Amino acid sequence: MLALDQRKYPRIRPPKSFVVAWQSGMTRDVSYIDSLALGGLLVRTKQPVPLRSAVQLLLDTPAGQIRGRAIVRRVHPHTGMALQIIAMDPGDRALLRRELRDLFAA
Repeated sequence: MLALDQRKYPRIRPPKSFVVAWQSGMTRDVSYIDSLALGGLLVRTKQPVPLRSAVQLLLDTPAGQIRGRAIVRRVHPHTGMALQIIAMDPGDRALLRRELRDLFAA
């Protein structure tokens, strides 16, 4: 029996044109996104940062750049990390919401 999905927001696998530049402390990288939702994202990276680390985000989408702050919630060694978005300007949040709506419609 499968457990019900307890997520607050539905997630989607974005096209490869969606990348995220991120920084945590002195660590910086540009990575592909495995899944994306209004509440967070799964970032592919071979060197994830530790659990509960603060991360600055810059998502590069076809409609423009989206900035925000996140916290590392899960770490998958040599694969990636799950980030929860904790802060985003209203304009950036609106752009992310619009991008997700368009992706779900496609």
